[in-house]
Parts: sequence; C-alpha cells; structure tokens
Amino acid sequence: MKRIHYYIICAFSAICGFSSCTDFLEIKPQNEIILEQFWNEKADVDAVIAGCYSGLQAEGVIKRMMVWGEFRSDNIGPGTNITSDGSLEKVLKENIDAKNTYTNWGGFYTVINRCNTVINYAPGVAAEDPAYTESELQANIAEMVALRSLCYFYLIRAFRDVPFSREAYIDDSQKMDLPATKFDDVLDSLIYDLEGVQNLAVKRYPETKELYQTGRITQDAIHALLCELYLWKKDYQNCIRYADMVIESKKAIAEENRQKRSSSFSKENTDERFNGFPLVSNSTSNSYFGDAYTVLFGRDRGNVDEANQEIIFQLVFDDNPGDNGMLANGAVNSFYGNSNAAIGLVAPSDYIFSDIQKTSDRKVFADRNKKRDSRMYYNCHLEDQAIYKYTTTSIDIDASQTGEQFSGYGTTPKITYDSRYSQNQNGSNWVIYRLTDIMLLKAEALTQMVREGDDQEANEYNKSILDRAFTLVNAVNKRAVCENQLVDTLRRNDYVSKSDMETLVLQERQRELMFEGKRWFDLVRLSQRTGNTSTLKAAALAKATIGQGLIGNHLTKMDAIYWPYNLDEMKVNLNLVQNPAFGSGENDSYQKTTKK
Repeated sequence: MKRIHYYIICAFSAICGFSSCTDFLEIKPQNEIILEQFWNEKADVDAVIAGCYSGLQAEGVIKRMMVWGEFRSDNIGPGTNITSDGSLEKVLKENIDAKNTYTNWGGFYTVINRCNTVINYAPGVAAEDPAYTESELQANIAEMVALRSLCYFYLIRAFRDVPFSREAYIDDSQKMDLPATKFDDVLDSLIYDLEGVQNLAVKRYPETKELYQTGRITQDAIHALLCELYLWKKDYQNCIRYADMVIESKKAIAEENRQKRSSSFSKENTDERFNGFPLVSNSTSNSYFGDAYTVLFGRDRGNVDEANQEIIFQLVFDDNPGDNGMLANGAVNSFYGNSNAAIGLVAPSDYIFSDIQKTSDRKVFADRNKKRDSRMYYNCHLEDQAIYKYTTTSIDIDASQTGEQFSGYGTTPKITYDSRYSQNQNGSNWVIYRLTDIMLLKAEALTQMVREGDDQEANEYNKSILDRAFTLVNAVNKRAVCENQLVDTLRRNDYVSKSDMETLVLQERQRELMFEGKRWFDLVRLSQRTGNTSTLKAAALAKATIGQGLIGNHLTKMDAIYWPYNLDEMKVNLNLVQNPAFGSGENDSYQKTTKK
C-alpha cells in the first residue's frame, strides 16, 4: 500500500489559526500515515498547507535564502566564530565546491513536494467534504502553486538549471532522478502557472485574521512574484504591469489606513516626500527618525494596518517560541547575531564599513556626504561593527543632535540602538517582498526600455522613461533621509543616460534591501542581461582580502556565478550534469580555476 511521510510543524497553525494538526499527527506513529486514510476533509488539506509554510520557515531554508541571495556579494563579510561553520567560511571566500553544505537544496524540494501533494489531493477532498467550497479549493491551489513557484525561483537563481516537476512524489517506485531543466524553461513554466491561478488567490483576508494578509499568499504576493519573474525574463512591459498592480493595491490599503487615523495626519506631506507612493513614514515627529524600521522589521510589526501598506509577503516568526506554538527566526539569530553574540557568524563587510566612514566619495550610502541616510544606521550597528537589521526591535535617530558619536565615523545624528533579541528568541519576520522592492524592480524595467537613437522622438521618449524610473528611486531614497525639511539627496540631472540610471537603481537596491537576501541575485540578473560578469566580479572583489586574482579569474566565467550541484545529490541522481565551472565538484573553485 502506498505510504507517505509528512513532517508537519504545527507552528503555522498557531500563527494563522489553522485547525489543529493534532488529529493528523496522531493517526500513525512518527507521522507515518496510510495515504488513502488521510485526505478526507478540509482540515486535512489545511494541515498540509501549514506544513508547506513551516517548511519555508525551517532554519535551513531561511539560511539558504540568505546565503544564496546575499552572502557572496560585497555586503557580507565574516563575523564572530566563522570558523565554526567551515562551509559558510568558504562561501565568503568564494571558495565553493560541491561538498559545501549550502549546496544542499533538500528543504526547498520538500516544500515543493508538499505543494504538489496538496494540488493533487485537494480536489478529491472537495468532492467528498461539502464544507470545503470550490472557491476555497481554488484559492488553496493558487496558494500552493505560488509557494511552489517561489521555491523553484530560488533554486534557478542559485543553480540556474534544476530538476523541475509538478508531480507529487508519494511512492518509492516513482522516478525521482530527473535531469535538470533549463533556466529559461523553468522560468516560463512558473510564469505560465502563476498567470493561470492569480485571480483565484485570496485578495484580502478578513481583519480578524490579521497576520494572513502578509503571512500567507495573496493576489498581491503572486503579482509581486510575477513582476520579478518577468524582469528576469526581460519582458519589461509585463514586469511594469504587475508592479503597477501591486502599487495600486497598496495605495488602496494606505487610503483605508488614512481614513482610520486622526485628522492631524498629513496626507500632503507624506505624498510630497514619497512622490505619492504609499510608503510607511520614517518619522512621526519633527526630528526623530527610524519609524519605518520599527514598523517593518521591529517591535511595531504588530501594527498590522501600517505594515500591510508596504509588506507584501513575509514568513512570520515570534520572540516567544513555544508559548504559542510559533517559531523563532533561528537563521537570523545564528547569522546576524543576538544579545549574547552581538556579531553573528557574518557581519557587514569591511567594504561597507569603510564606505560609511568616508567623508567624501562614498559609493554605497552616497547621500551627498551628509550621513543622513537612515539606512546606514538600521542596516549596520556602527559601534559593534555588526548587522543591525532583523536583530532588534527599534532604532531612534535624533536629527536635531549631531556629533562624533562613534569613533571613526565623523559627524552623525544621535543614534540610540535598542537591545537585540535574546539568543534563540529572534522574532523578526523574514520579508520576501515589500513595496520598495517592487518599486525598484519597476524602475529597473523602465530603464531597460530606453530606445537606441538620438533623434527627437527617441530623446523625448527616453527622457520620459528615465523620469519615471527616477521618480520611483527618489521616493525610496527620500523616505530614508533624516532631515526635517524635505531634501533631495538625488538629483535627476546627475542621471541622464541609461547607464547612469542602471547604476542608480542597482545602488538604491543595495542601500534599501541590504541584508534581505537580494544583492547577489541582483548582480546575477545584471550579468544574465549583459552577458558578462564585470559588475558582479567587481562587487565580489570589493570585499575580498585574499585570493583576489583567483576569485577574479573564476568569476569571469558566467557559469561560476551560480552554485555547483551538491556532491551527494550527484551520486544519487546520475542524470545531473555538474556546473562546468566546478569541474567534478570534488575540489574547491580555486583549484579548478588554476587548472583552466
């Protein structure tokens, strides 16, 4: 008889109010069940959906989102006790081989198979359980297609070509050693699947289930994912189309929030600073800044109404794990630090800190050398030389007081850092998509629509396109400025060409999304588009302290910007062909580079 093992964590049930997993887990010892006895009612479907989300919340999965999407970039350097994680140490040195722990993709395929299983069995449950309505069934299928697509999207950005299947693996007799499907084919499949289900997903969850709106898949989340998928496909019109859907939806939520607030709230001031985009305000007083961090990443993340106007999709965690069945964010606790270890296994790279210390010619936080970009301070803890984002609940930036508060950093506003989460009690939600991310993806797409030619028609069109791109970037940038009087630290006349605007968008994404698992993927996307790795290679070399020549030679190859297949995976799946930049996968990348 067919059997399947489910490893369902009940944490998400507590988060979202799913029906309990208890009955499900008690059916058979050690979570082993007879398949035909399980899929009987809606509660069974809900239990496995809970398992899909808890699979994404798993520490190993979040860690790979971070490592694959960020850690090879110029943002990240070694922290405290990095030698305790040899695989991570090698990643930071760009010395990766197929034996590296972070080449293991099993957690993502576990979630993919759970999603496929729901898609396969849920229709049969709906046919048997009258309480399970057709609209609920379709929404659940859309939800599972979206989570499956998100997992595959992480995989192709990391490994390029990966095994792809929509089939639920429920029997040992099924063929599982699939060859890798090409990047573009997987990308097209994900777009096709999401286009087919986008209108079936839930648009708004009831206010009584407040964490659902950003903690579960919605139409906004699918549109955000489609926006980025189309950007990677170089279909810029559709990227912009889906970005606009997200922006308009968030504008509607922001307007609802405005109507709930007192008449003292100034819509005009907010619209002026944010160019009309519904961003969370960074200040509610004349001189104090940092509110945006507190709402989006810190203690006010429970302010659901305000967070919802910017957060699109996130994985939800809690700082009191066990009390309510929820999980703490173990990946951030380990990698970024906690109250016991101010510096985690990783830290901002020396390149980032040296850039902040400069009094002129800064490349990352280039705010006309005023040091008034609040993201300097909530991304990085200047005193501890540590990552601050995600590790704490708030930050206060007093722009009315200035001085040399931190040795070596010159004159800054007065910064008050809050205490970090206790060890193993990090409650930071892991944000997958938020509005500024989508705005900057749209700006990138607009920039790519600039036409060749120097005639009047082309010039007028290109100016209009670049104006629109700049407006998006400038809105994101102005939100971060710690100035009472509205000041543009970016000037349109400084970015007149397509190349100028491309650089600006990439820089703004680095500033805004630092330590959110985006930077390396941005550099990979740029390399794919241009057909060369020069910008990516320069970013990787900016933080390198040893082996620059070897790293530079290795990253000249397009294949090398991806990851090798895990050696153990290669042994069980003989249909996989190793990434040629990593040879057989047995030796490190330096050794293979020198053999070329």
